[in-house]
Amino acid sequence: MQVTRTAIPDVLVIDPRVFGDERGFFFETWSAGRYAEAGVPLTFVQDNLSRSAKGVLRGLHMQHPGGQGKLVYALEGEVFDVAVDVRVGSPTFGAWVGYTLSAQNKRQIYIPPGFAHGFCVTSPWALFAYKCTAPYRPDLELGILWNDPAIGITWPVEDPVLSGKDRVYPLLADVPEGRLPAYGD
Repeated sequence: MQVTRTAIPDVLVIDPRVFGDERGFFFETWSAGRYAEAGVPLTFVQDNLSRSAKGVLRGLHMQHPGGQGKLVYALEGEVFDVAVDVRVGSPTFGAWVGYTLSAQNKRQIYIPPGFAHGFCVTSPWALFAYKCTAPYRPDLELGILWNDPAIGITWPVEDPVLSGKDRVYPLLADVPEGRLPAYGD
């Protein structure tokens, strides 16, 4: 597999080795030892799937304390996936990276704790998988407005389909500093 550090070095893009022939293909979606060698040494405790239609945007989500690291990838269809550094004191605070993940490219992204995460569906449907390093805790849930102009994410959709919560999350600047994770924690 090939692992690439992004413009935010803690976020990793993982292109697994895919073995294919006329019968189809095979690849490892996770191997603890191999991924630890690549810089993803965490234990995953929860797997999630979401299926969404074209134009659906989910995010920007996180939880703190008890942050979740996420290994994400598309099993069906295509999404534009985004990670935003919200760690107070980080040299890349407020910066974002985004990548296309699809069933065709089989690319994965590892997003460590301390980052807000979101994605939008660019194909008719997408089945999206998350491996998480901590269980979901609704009492620790935190979100950032998907189109916060200070972050400036270039989403590939103009009028996304959003949940009620995703429509009203605060701007990053309006989240109390004590509610955000600290860089180095």
